[in-house]
Amino acid sequence: HFVQWLGEQAEELGVEIYPGFAATEVLYNEDGSVGGIATNDVGVAKDGSPKDSFERGMEFRAKCTIFSEGCRGHLAKQVMKNFDLNKDNQDQIYGIGIKELWQVEPSKHHPGRIEHTVGWPLPDIKTYGGSFLYHLAEDNLVAVGFVIGLDYTNPYLHPFKTFQQFKTHPSVAPIFEGGNRIGYGARALNEGGFQSIPKLTFPGGCLVGCSPGFMNVPKIKGTHNAMKSAMLAADSIWESLEQGESTAETIEPVGYETALKSSWVYSELREVRNIKPAFHKFGLYGGLMYTGLFYIVGRGKEPWTFKHEGLDSGSLKPAAESKEIDYPKPDGKITFDLLSSVALTGTNHEGDQPPHLTLKDDGVPEAINWATYAGPEGRFCPAGVYEYQPNDAGEMNLVINAQNCIHCKTCDIKDYSQNINWVCPEGGGGPAYNGM
Repeated sequence: HFVQWLGEQAEELGVEIYPGFAATEVLYNEDGSVGGIATNDVGVAKDGSPKDSFERGMEFRAKCTIFSEGCRGHLAKQVMKNFDLNKDNQDQIYGIGIKELWQVEPSKHHPGRIEHTVGWPLPDIKTYGGSFLYHLAEDNLVAVGFVIGLDYTNPYLHPFKTFQQFKTHPSVAPIFEGGNRIGYGARALNEGGFQSIPKLTFPGGCLVGCSPGFMNVPKIKGTHNAMKSAMLAADSIWESLEQGESTAETIEPVGYETALKSSWVYSELREVRNIKPAFHKFGLYGGLMYTGLFYIVGRGKEPWTFKHEGLDSGSLKPAAESKEIDYPKPDGKITFDLLSSVALTGTNHEGDQPPHLTLKDDGVPEAINWATYAGPEGRFCPAGVYEYQPNDAGEMNLVINAQNCIHCKTCDIKDYSQNINWVCPEGGGGPAYNGM
């Protein structure tokens, strides 16, 4: 509930917060600078017509707009493209993190205990991923999860089922026996790190937090860096206003990027810059040896920087060249099926609204994704949004269950043809996480 607490502190200082209103459009001034954002119209039917509940969206204009949408933000994506902010960095790569919250038996709860693993039950030593298990301070709560790099190659890999299988390990399962699963969720994570940091400022705004991507990949930890980046951005914006730029229509807080590169955020990301690509390059055991030698001992001071292999969407091998993976069936006690898990997210979307999961070409899923890659979107989605079903002629058609969407952005990232485009649904729609 940390975010809720932060919101309360901000409101006490006079900050206006608009929960349930989604920013869906970047506003530009005549000179091309960012002028603010607009929320979407609400009360719009599937066919685009206004319903009785229709309300026009609002414009929020500012001298400087800070984009802090989290990983793969749909507005940050547009801003990066419009201002070519990625021209001097490598493309961002991602992981999918799946998490559950459990209330375990008191005798099995050890507040403050942290456990991380790498590898099992991933299908090969070149697939990057591992687990986290945190014993929280109160109410016998344990957070457990699994993260898999979205640069995996086997289209039959099922991240959700991999996570469920992880909980069957003999050193893990006893923790949850007799316990109660009370939460489930998933989210894409930035894994590009140091190599993928874009230009952070542009006329009229800047990027902070996980919009540009400041997560420490081996620690699966980014909140501290996200907060620090926003603090540095705020200082720079204030300095720009103090220096007389307040008379300008917009400002570009150029001092922010300099400040970030002089901060511990940049140093921390530089130290771990080669760990993720080392695992990709050398596999599990080579990656572990590299990490031990050059990070734990050398603290990332090696004079070289590895490159990432490319976009996650292009990493899949054809299904004909890949081995199918047999996952254990859920027992309903420690391991669970997908739909009962999605129910725990509390996700909800107004049924009669324009689709927020859009296809650029309706023919691509069947012609390419299914025909060549055996329909990977039916597996990489952690909410059962995508499924292939036969029509009357026996041909497979993609069905999109947008109501299930938990806004993880994985489909927008991993789809081979980049044919799926995630856009913002009506404000207030999506998962209703509590304590996650």
